[in-house]
Amino acid sequence: MNRIIDSNTNYSDLLCYKKTVVIYDITHHFCKRFVEPRDRTYDQMIQAARSGKQNIVEGTIDKASSYEMCLKLLNVARGSLKELLEDYKDYLRVNGHKVWSADSVEVRTMRRIGIENSDPEYFLSLARVVQIA
Repeated sequence: MNRIIDSNTNYSDLLCYKKTVVIYDITHHFCKRFVEPRDRTYDQMIQAARSGKQNIVEGTIDKASSYEMCLKLLNVARGSLKELLEDYKDYLRVNGHKVWSADSVEVRTMRRIGIENSDPEYFLSLARVVQIA
């Protein structure tokens, strides 16, 4: 059987983990800047980002005893990140911002940038420069 995650893999070496660190950090920054702390969405978004990251950690640790549990937790991480994506889309829609289509130039550009960078500080530096009207 081919393993998605080798039994010797450390979660911190996984690209998906590195990307979820970026997602968590950016989400935390975004919520502090644009979402009212008393708004339930504030906690929901941060917790969804955290859950995505933490379930990758737990899943890769649990693979030592149960590959099935590893896959279940990675799926939970995926679900949390999809939930977070919907929260971002909701924010854009209700605040009158454009939601880019999946095949737009903007999405293709952001995907390329995401592939090329895994450092949270890089993305936070972009966030500091970009002003949302």
